[in-house]
Amino acid sequence: MGNHRIWIKITAVLQLLTAAAHSLSFLMPLVAENETEKQLIDLITGYKKDMGLGFDPTFQELFTALSACFPLLYLFGAVLLFYLLKKNIDAGVLKGVLNISLIVFGICFVVMLVFTFPPPILMTGLVFLGLVVSRLAVR
Repeated sequence: MGNHRIWIKITAVLQLLTAAAHSLSFLMPLVAENETEKQLIDLITGYKKDMGLGFDPTFQELFTALSACFPLLYLFGAVLLFYLLKKNIDAGVLKGVLNISLIVFGICFVVMLVFTFPPPILMTGLVFLGLVVSRLAVR
């Protein structure tokens, strides 16, 4: 499989690119193309659901909070991999971290596959594939 350090660096870069690409969604405004979409956007951004204890978010606020977690997860994964490479840790520990990452990012890939559209599916799939190859390359 080649040098595992190269595969881990490639995977970390893919994670950074995924985080950056998803962060771009915060810069794009919601724009309605017809009356139905305008009504939907008005509800998403204006309707507040009283959830008790003074918590009354709009759907857009909830979506933004959850959407912020996606790039943070990928940023954490990339920074962790770069840190572990820098520290030159034992192969056993590296295998363990890669196994955990495979589980977490594998679940993320399945969720993207079921609930999203091609760009996030492709990007999360590439990260997952990078983790698989990285794990196989560690001896």
